[in-house]
Amino acid sequence: MEGLLIILVIILILAVCLLGKKLLSTRRSLEEISNEFKNLLDEDTNMQITIASPDKRVREFASNINKELSVLRKRSRMVANKSTEVQVAVTNIAHDIRTPVTAISGYLELLEEEGLEERAARYVSIIRERTESLKALTEELFEYSIIDATSDELNYENLTLNDELEVALAAAYRSFMDIGIAPEIAITDKKVIRSLDRKAVQRIFGNLLNNVVKYSDGDLTVKLDENGTITFVNSSAALTEIEAGLLFDRFYTVENARGSTGLGLSIAKLLTEKMGGKISATYKDGKLSITVKF
Repeated sequence: MEGLLIILVIILILAVCLLGKKLLSTRRSLEEISNEFKNLLDEDTNMQITIASPDKRVREFASNINKELSVLRKRSRMVANKSTEVQVAVTNIAHDIRTPVTAISGYLELLEEEGLEERAARYVSIIRERTESLKALTEELFEYSIIDATSDELNYENLTLNDELEVALAAAYRSFMDIGIAPEIAITDKKVIRSLDRKAVQRIFGNLLNNVVKYSDGDLTVKLDENGTITFVNSSAALTEIEAGLLFDRFYTVENARGSTGLGLSIAKLLTEKMGGKISATYKDGKLSITVKF
């Protein structure tokens, strides 16, 4: 009786060991599948998950993932192709619109020199205003499509952000004076040097300062710290937290924005991220804060 009990214990131990070995093998196979799946998602490749597990169910699991991965890749390529087609179409349309808009502006100038009656002059003034808005939108749309398509054409050099920010503020001085803004500026004495594209940086700063002209209630604080973080803060009662979160979306504009096309901040975000930076907007207690970090 005692011998039978020993045999049963030995059999039980062997069964537990075999089960443990199988569980360990299955766990390793699942980890291998998980790692391969992650790597395949990160890479633009047609490779599939390969697994040498003796477990039939694990192999079936890997096979099902490969099928879904093939479908995902096919859909991804379709989306990428459509995106490229739309991008090309937008670029072409924006380019084609520029010519007639320029011609309209030219004829409006001729009309304005004709000594029109008061009512006709007012109508021409309205047409001029709408034409300039259309011209600004077309230019930004064209530029956005070009920037989006040419991510590898940035010319990097070592820039001192302190100097670049000062140049941008000086360029925006007249616009600030026109709406009564006297900026408070706090730029660190330490030179903040980053490898960036000069034109892109100036476009980012310029668009952000133009945004202040559109949304500010009459104030602006600009800070650059030694870590390369630039913050633009201004009062803006017209905004809400939800609207602040949408400012970087293409074509989004707040209803009472002054001359906004909705692409300026989108371009700033696009350029910032192309150079490895981060940009974000928050709204609290009536203050809009936009932060750029390189």
